[in-house]
Amino acid sequence: MKNQYLYLLFSSAIGFSQVGIGTSNPQEELHVAGNNSTIRIESLSNANNPLNDGIKNARVYVDANGNFTLTPPNYTAGGSGYGNLPINFLIDVPNFIPDNVDGLPAPYDSLGRIINSDLTQETVEGFIFSATFTVPQSCTVEVKHGVTIVISGSNMLTPSLAYINDSKTRTIQTFFCFDINNDGLSPAEKALQYGHKGQFYCSVAGGSLGYPYMNSQGYATLPPGTHSIHFFGIVQDPPNSFTSVGFGGATDYLKLRVYN
Repeated sequence: MKNQYLYLLFSSAIGFSQVGIGTSNPQEELHVAGNNSTIRIESLSNANNPLNDGIKNARVYVDANGNFTLTPPNYTAGGSGYGNLPINFLIDVPNFIPDNVDGLPAPYDSLGRIINSDLTQETVEGFIFSATFTVPQSCTVEVKHGVTIVISGSNMLTPSLAYINDSKTRTIQTFFCFDINNDGLSPAEKALQYGHKGQFYCSVAGGSLGYPYMNSQGYATLPPGTHSIHFFGIVQDPPNSFTSVGFGGATDYLKLRVYN
């Protein structure tokens, strides 16, 4: 009797090319009926797939064989560098500003990009660093970044480091701009400044050296294509004061996320 049931089931599967779940009248090869019906593929769960963090919904792709997967095309394993990342991240770059952009000798090789405001200046703006990325379609992009700062009363490019102990206040700011199509930052693109963040530094009699930390974020709507993001720093100090600021000498981060 058992063999007869198996035979009937097998022949039924051969005779019908459509399978229905919740319906006796399937309209496709696989038809899942019901207004609240769901499908679960356990190989894509966060317990079985490292690209599913279990918090945000993960985007499912279809590979050349028709298989469902969470791995996007050209995905770079490890989650670092400028490769494609899972879910909705464009880039996720730890320590994106090189610690020794200006190529200084040790022990001055962890100062980042140095911007000086000398005795004749009160406000100085300078370029820090840029990164290139690709946007697959028109979308809103969220930028989050954190930058470390080291402050000195002497020119760190000489190189040297000196405590500031004049009890005067300095301000340090960062912002970023987008170079659309990565063909050179135009004056119009430079005028669109995002993510302005600043903090002040006021020395005491003993002075201070170290790595203050500040972070910021901003949003922009971008067209599809390959673009670049450019970071700038601003140093402001009182008249007849010398201030040297290194942007990115310790551990920094940069994250770009897309909202479709």
